[in-house]
Amino acid sequence: MNTEPWRLGATELAQRIRRRELNAREATASVLARIADVNPRLNALPDVMADEALAAADAADRALAAGLAPGPLHGVPVTVKVNVDTAGRATTDGIAALKDNVAASDSPLVAHLRGAGAVIVGRSNTPAFSLRWFTDNDLHGRTLNPFDAGTTPGGSSGGAAVAVASGMGAIAHGNDYGGSIRHPAWACGVVGLRTTAGRVPAYKASAPDRTITNQLMSVQGPLARSVRDARLALQVMAQGSALDPQWVDAPLERGDPGRPLRVALFRRHAGFDADPSVVEALDLAAGWLAAAGHAVEEAAPPHFEEGAALWRQLVMDDLRRAGQPAIERMGDAAVQAALRGYLHGLPALDRDATLAALARRFTIARDWAVFLARHDVLLMPVSWQRPFAVDADRGDGAAMARLLAAQSPLLGTAMLGLPGLAVPTGMSRGLPAGVQLVAARFREDLCLRAGEAVEAAAGFSALETLFPAAA
Repeated sequence: MNTEPWRLGATELAQRIRRRELNAREATASVLARIADVNPRLNALPDVMADEALAAADAADRALAAGLAPGPLHGVPVTVKVNVDTAGRATTDGIAALKDNVAASDSPLVAHLRGAGAVIVGRSNTPAFSLRWFTDNDLHGRTLNPFDAGTTPGGSSGGAAVAVASGMGAIAHGNDYGGSIRHPAWACGVVGLRTTAGRVPAYKASAPDRTITNQLMSVQGPLARSVRDARLALQVMAQGSALDPQWVDAPLERGDPGRPLRVALFRRHAGFDADPSVVEALDLAAGWLAAAGHAVEEAAPPHFEEGAALWRQLVMDDLRRAGQPAIERMGDAAVQAALRGYLHGLPALDRDATLAALARRFTIARDWAVFLARHDVLLMPVSWQRPFAVDADRGDGAAMARLLAAQSPLLGTAMLGLPGLAVPTGMSRGLPAGVQLVAARFREDLCLRAGEAVEAAAGFSALETLFPAAA
């Protein structure tokens, strides 16, 4: 049976194109046809770049015919989020007032994807200001979770996750300030890699100034249908740029890749009643890792709840100073309601308290570093609850407090700038289930190793679950 190109992962597509079994135009045309088929219903890609993509694919084919060395993603269709600069396209960040905010140049990450031979077929949706756990805005509309239209596809990289899960590109770019890669990957049953702060250069000429918490906590990374494709995308995205002075030229692989991992299992938290599907996914993953020869023991990371609370305090105080006026002026009703929920019952810190909070962050980071020196990988939830119903963040302050409490596994790790991998474990009551794997700074390789073991045992594919191939 000949597999349609849109069904193929990035690694296999790149290999077939290099072997001349398939050309870049055929791969791109197949993905564009897939987009035309499913995107009108799911609305993952508000900006489809069909003409530009076919021209890029033709250029990739000419380069290969001329004997030029192919890049690692040569001819592979990918998507990028509407909140990073893509030359000639509007960097909207889901904000209606920015519909004409056309970028003059590519962000470094976009340039690196192009330089690796990737073909950008479209740009993925995000909530306004990329500030919700749901992907909906007045400019581009709502993105639907392909498993259940009444359930969030995750945020803020919901368009990216839906695109990958439904075959609209082999790799998607996302960013993660407090879970915005891992949360939608989990909600849509795909792989999402939050990179270490400083691993992938972050810069856009359309908004060059970054707040303090954005510098410390926000990262760029890939979403994909497999761990090996996430690894491939990381190799491309992690190239450096002087435009981001935080970028670190750290190795992507370290140590003995055959050594059994020491895995800490964090499966229950006294501060939150975990959904049974969350505990079941953790127990499955722990069993699979143990069966693969890794040492698994239950252990709780230090200062867990305090770290999540510190994320909220620091990020929201930063928003009060540098984001709230813009949100109140240009945001849609949904993001304005979400911001009110985030700020509800949260007094702003004064100067000395803010400095003390930043100092406390360093102490927490040190204790986590000691913990992650004893345990190579922390196996923990993505969220303590199942994916929420759409617009669950538009209720009162108590509703937002419950939502944030459920996301504490995402917030505390983001607060420390740590890498984390969301990997699916299968289905639970009609929705994807999965786990999160966290490691020390710049040890994405450990997350990916553990993720490959979970993935191999799970044998799950969101694409095949949603759209099984004809026999």
